Amino acid sequence: MKLSLLATALLALSSTVALSQTAAAIHQRKVNQQQRIAQGVRSGQLTAHETRNLENREVSINRQERRMRRANNGHLTRADRAALTRRQNRVSRSIYRDKHNAAVR
Repeated sequence: MKLSLLATALLALSSTVALSQTAAAIHQRKVNQQQRIAQGVRSGQLTAHETRNLENREVSINRQERRMRRANNGHLTRADRAALTRRQNRVSRSIYRDKHNAAVR
């Protein structure tokens, strides 16, 4: 009986840690992408239009995350995290493409 209670407590703790690590990963990804955009602006790899588009998409993702958290008492569900990750992946690919295209700066 004590062993099963201990195992249940450890499982609950590990899943809580995993969820908080995922939330931290989402936040770190936002920070990294902002740094990549800023570096592209500094180096002249991104035009004003490309920068504005990327920043607007980042703002949209942040709004979506806030709405998702509000709907779930401050938490993100697994589906929410997957949706945010998909959108971040798309923006990441756009950052790369925009930084490596031949647009005149």
